[in-house]
Amino acid sequence: MSSLSNLLRQVEQKNRALADDLRDHIKALTERRAFGLNFERHTPETVELPGRPIRKGDKVRFLAPRGEDSKGVDQRLWRVMSISRTDDGRVASLARRVSPDSDEVETTSRACDDLIVVAEFRDPIYPGLVSTGKIERGGDRPFHTVINAENFHALQTLLYTHEGKIDAIYIDPPYNTGARDWKYNNNYVDGEDIYRHSKWLAFMERRLKLAKRLLKPHDSVLIVTIDEKEYLRLGLLLEQTFPEADIQMVSSVINRAGSSRAGRFARVDEYVFYVFIGDGRISPWVSTMLDDATDEGTSKPKTMPTVWFTAMRRGTASAERRARPALFYPVILDRESGALVRVGEPIPKNTPRSEVVLESGTVAVWPIASDGREQTWRFSAAKMREYFAAGTARLGKRDPETGLRPITYLQPGTLANIANGTFVVTGRSPEGSLELALADGAKKVVTPRSVWSQTSHFARDHGSHLIKSLLGEKRFDFPKSLYAVEDSLRFVVADKPDAVILDFFAGSGTTAHAVMRLNEQDSGRRQSISVTNNEVGAEEQAGLRARGLRPGDAEWEARGICDYVTKPRIKAAVTGLTPSGEPVKGDYKFTSEFPMADGFEENVEFFTMTYEAPRSVAHHRSFEAVAPILWLRGGAEGTRIDKATHDFAVADTYGVLFDLDASHAFLDALAAAERVRVAFIVTDDDRAFQMVCSELPPHVEPVRLYESYLTNFKINTGRE
Repeated sequence: MSSLSNLLRQVEQKNRALADDLRDHIKALTERRAFGLNFERHTPETVELPGRPIRKGDKVRFLAPRGEDSKGVDQRLWRVMSISRTDDGRVASLARRVSPDSDEVETTSRACDDLIVVAEFRDPIYPGLVSTGKIERGGDRPFHTVINAENFHALQTLLYTHEGKIDAIYIDPPYNTGARDWKYNNNYVDGEDIYRHSKWLAFMERRLKLAKRLLKPHDSVLIVTIDEKEYLRLGLLLEQTFPEADIQMVSSVINRAGSSRAGRFARVDEYVFYVFIGDGRISPWVSTMLDDATDEGTSKPKTMPTVWFTAMRRGTASAERRARPALFYPVILDRESGALVRVGEPIPKNTPRSEVVLESGTVAVWPIASDGREQTWRFSAAKMREYFAAGTARLGKRDPETGLRPITYLQPGTLANIANGTFVVTGRSPEGSLELALADGAKKVVTPRSVWSQTSHFARDHGSHLIKSLLGEKRFDFPKSLYAVEDSLRFVVADKPDAVILDFFAGSGTTAHAVMRLNEQDSGRRQSISVTNNEVGAEEQAGLRARGLRPGDAEWEARGICDYVTKPRIKAAVTGLTPSGEPVKGDYKFTSEFPMADGFEENVEFFTMTYEAPRSVAHHRSFEAVAPILWLRGGAEGTRIDKATHDFAVADTYGVLFDLDASHAFLDALAAAERVRVAFIVTDDDRAFQMVCSELPPHVEPVRLYESYLTNFKINTGRE
């Protein structure tokens, strides 16, 4: 509304009557009660970039004098008009408009050391990444990545590398308790802020909209934890942001002792929202999650769980025929006996199924919903034939009137349980489908319930105490239980050993740690991407300021969450050594028990985001900063091309053509590199780019540098 008011004042200067009419219409609109979640979308959001060098054209604000807090310091934004050098260092000439609707300009100057760069979310950013260390214990496994950055900007960066490629997102955002647990526009939001709920919603909505574009549209899951302060608003926000998804909320006990509140019930739980996108679903497990007992600890007979599931996609827009016509085909049955005759081929997109000619005496089973909508099968016709031949697809009970039979199949998780011995094949049905039984000594898998009460989820014992064991001292308040995050993820990636999992509120790094635990249990190659900033806690800031330190100083930044907690925690988890070099004491518990000192066979690399000048990028002078981003887009595995060459370079999963004159040799190198999946081509010539693209192997994605990079970050600016 503030922007609209400014525009009205400008109109009023030229036409007062028109401005009055516009105000009347605006008032009428604002008095209408819209359906759904309504809140003030506070814009623009800003973030300070400590340590970022001051450049001409930057937006900056004043730093507080050393030893003082920011109260009373001018918080207005200034534009750097020029920079000069003096005997005392660099000095910036600054200017700002007195008001948005005024041409009057105020000027001043300030030492660059007393300024801090500010980025507004409507401004384009051109990110780079600088490696700050790596751990390599995982052989040829892909790398987990940890990015120190403001998470909105990190999400913009990941749109360039991972749009539509993320299998699961797990986030534990600020709970907005009113206890100064998060910042908005560089100021802590406390319980006295009357706009704290709308600020939180605006803050979350911007990030969820970007997260939505990162998730695989056909099969992915978003997991968000929250407590009672914002769970109602969050639920509505998720409904509005993901209207096509199926959303479910779980109640998870995290502290059986309870958090006492005067005159109120003691809180023992928090909430976990699951947003199922496309075919996203949970996998059964050995526990209902209602209590710590499993079938092994009860007197109930061990029975074979349901393992046959419908082969038809249904319920979402992506499951309809028009979305995936290649998965719409008939399965032909004998009309009298119901026996399988054959699996047909997909029919053209606009061809009515009634026009398909069938053999005499047969009927066709199509993927049709109960309301008549044309859906799709879960897999191709070729796969359907393979499944019938292998006995992993079967026909159900025959309808005596239509002669049709439903089709079910064994999901990948069931096949994995057959391979690992949990289920045994006892024979085949007369029609050839597998008959299964629970192996002796095997645990029955069940559908987890929506209320979790697990000792392993107790945050104090398996969060705070565990981190203290890893770091040798307490460095972080209120971490999640490692096993709570592990279980939350297991349900959605157990059947995806190559899943990519993102956490953009990574905090102490529990999500990355949990993904490594899951990999250890089934030899998976899952990757985690963890985004956290280097914010220093509110209480610690006071002590650092008393020592004359401020943001950007090395000693200040060393106490930020990324450098002080996240990185050393993940290093300790992987290597099995505390920051002081001692073996980590204690054992992992529950699903997989082994000494924490054993560490994990994983690879991890740590990065800090930089902000590059677009001209420098376009003129090929910032390749070293952009290089890790290209590596991430290539899958974050194997070798990386860190420096530009005079012709071309090919790494394990991607290549970069720097000189078009070397295109023939580049194409030959790509043809010999079977794992390469992306080719970056540095050129301003669209015609030359298309010529190289036409000769690339079909499995290699062409990307034009730096046009694709610059365009991506320009068009994604300020998306609301």
